[in-house]
Amino acid sequence: MQQPVMLGARRGHANTSTPMAIQIVREPITLDEMRSLAHGQFGDFVKAVVDVRLGVMAIGGELHADEEALLLEQASRQVDLWGINIYPDRVGTDRIEFDSMINVRPSQGNRSRSVEDPALRQQIVNVVTRLIGA
Repeated sequence: MQQPVMLGARRGHANTSTPMAIQIVREPITLDEMRSLAHGQFGDFVKAVVDVRLGVMAIGGELHADEEALLLEQASRQVDLWGINIYPDRVGTDRIEFDSMINVRPSQGNRSRSVEDPALRQQIVNVVTRLIGA
């Protein structure tokens, strides 16, 4: 994984001012690493932004928008970035939740927080499956 990029302080966590570390995942990581990240942030899930063109994802941000911003700085294109939540303790299709404000893109035919195109959803699943090992 790339070195974490520290952005601001986490909100919503009692008595903590620990900065959040957004990481760009280019090589597979373990489910245990995802669980650890989830438990350190939201409890049971990790926010992620997937670049379907480059086959990478940013994880560890408090907001999908923070992860999106980092990927845009790293040569990603807005049209290729999609926000999801990953639940490491779930299996199969329940592991990925397609829900993010960054997904609302009427100009791309996506009018909701979800990812409406089944082919695009499958591309996202393929990237996540490749990057999160057992």
